[in-house]
Amino acid sequence: MEAFTIIDGDKAAAVNARRDGDHVWLDPAGVKDALGWEIHDGLLCNDSMCIPLDNEASLVRDGAIGLAGLAAAMDRALAVDLDERAAFLGGSARERSQALAAQQAPDFALPDLAGRTHTLGEHRGKKVLLVAWASW
Repeated sequence: MEAFTIIDGDKAAAVNARRDGDHVWLDPAGVKDALGWEIHDGLLCNDSMCIPLDNEASLVRDGAIGLAGLAAAMDRALAVDLDERAAFLGGSARERSQALAAQQAPDFALPDLAGRTHTLGEHRGKKVLLVAWASW
């Protein structure tokens, strides 16, 4: 097994993992420590809730938890870079739907022409015009 970085929101954690082609299999203890989730009795559970698993056998193999299956069970978007041994767990479909319904852009920071950094959050409640340009 080798270290694999899982990024969940603003938290990054290294989890022992093994690669099998395009699939990443995580150490269950690492998943519990890094993400707070564990699998038992056909359920994926954290401290506050449990999610029933349709097919636990497709998520667990040889004592390891499949990263793609874990993300799917949690209804989370997943981006994986196998070469860098890193993955990002995005928000769930429900969270993304709520953000779209609220019509509120996520906060981000960009520099102005003078190099000063501005965040969208500091302009909340004001009308803001963003001009984007790309060279391609």
